[in-house]
Amino acid sequence: MSASDRTEATAKNIEGKVQEAIGDFTGDKKTQAEGKAKQVEASAEHAKEDIKDSVEEAIN
Repeated sequence: MSASDRTEATAKNIEGKVQEAIGDFTGDKKTQAEGKAKQVEASAEHAKEDIKDSVEEAIN
């Protein structure tokens, strides 16, 4: 996984956690859901890059 991809996915995950916490604090269900969705998206990006890394290692 390239460093920039990892950084972007980690930033998205943190942003999602903050957004979810704000939604929890304010009681805004939409904000909570958007925060959770960002966290899921970040997890998917990490998984995709991990697979790419595994394939590269298997080839080399």
